[in-house]
Amino acid sequence: MYYVYIIKSLSGKHYYIGHSENVQGRLLQHNTGYVKSTKRYMPWEIVYTEEYQTKSEANRRELEIKSYKGGNAFKKLLPEMQ
Repeated sequence: MYYVYIIKSLSGKHYYIGHSENVQGRLLQHNTGYVKSTKRYMPWEIVYTEEYQTKSEANRRELEIKSYKGGNAFKKLLPEMQ
C-alpha cells in the first residue's frame, strides 16, 4: 500500500504533502532533519492520510492536493481548518 500524507509543523503554520509506503518512517525522516525541505520547520505531526494500491495513484493524488494547497479544497481535507 502507498499513502499520501500531509504533515504540519508544530513550530508554525507550514504544511508538507508527500507520499510513501511507510508514513511513520517518513515522519521520522522529517523529524530528524533527513529531509532538507522540512528540516527548518521541525518538529512535524501527521494531520491527514489517504491510502492507495499503487505508487502511481498516490503520486497522482499528491500532485492533485499540491495543486490546490492553501485553497478551499485543501482546507476541506483538514478538520482543523474548517
